[in-house]
Amino acid sequence: MRKKVVVLTGAGISAESGISTFRDSDGLWERHRVEDVATHEAYIRNPELVLNFYNERRAELYKVNPNEAHRQLVRLESAYDVHIITQNIDNLHERAGSTQVLHLHGELGKARSDRDDSLIIEIGNRDIHLGDKAPDGTQLRPHIVWFGESVPNIEPAIKLCEKADFFVVIGTSMNVYPAAGLIHYVPQGSPCYLVDPKAVTISRPINTFTEKASTGVKKVVDELLSLDL
Repeated sequence: MRKKVVVLTGAGISAESGISTFRDSDGLWERHRVEDVATHEAYIRNPELVLNFYNERRAELYKVNPNEAHRQLVRLESAYDVHIITQNIDNLHERAGSTQVLHLHGELGKARSDRDDSLIIEIGNRDIHLGDKAPDGTQLRPHIVWFGESVPNIEPAIKLCEKADFFVVIGTSMNVYPAAGLIHYVPQGSPCYLVDPKAVTISRPINTFTEKASTGVKKVVDELLSLDL
């Protein structure tokens, strides 16, 4: 049976593709307040503003492509059972060819009913406008987990981490919960790796590659592929 590699990715893996991040000095939070675009209260208060914000993010997504870091994780599937848990709402992992991707915070390419969270539809790169209806007749909203909302996929993510033979963290500050707490569910004997150009504090031994994702992920993949399992 193949060993299981669980990979937790954040904004840093997609930044090199040209996806705007939220927390950098020139990121999206510098141009938009969280309270105005990333909460359900904001959506109720000004749905057109919120819909347009995500329409812009979706249009941006379809102008960029997966980068080398995304492609290296696909390469890892040649020898391991690779599961990616991503905090990103883009589809770059899937477009690169990864076959098992769990999205914690939703997906730009999907919309859902504002009444029934389980009523999710594929929209691809289409915009969502006021008046666009879900099959149950309610307004369509982005399939995004906003601040203050529960994270439905956190339980499946925890179960994956509990069975990880190797755990890899790429491009995330490990400050956003509940995703940051996933490393605590990884078995103590399972080696962990971190790829990030910035210092990241993690409360367990971890093999650290302080560099951008496109080069650091290749080094991790090369090391894992070289192991005599």
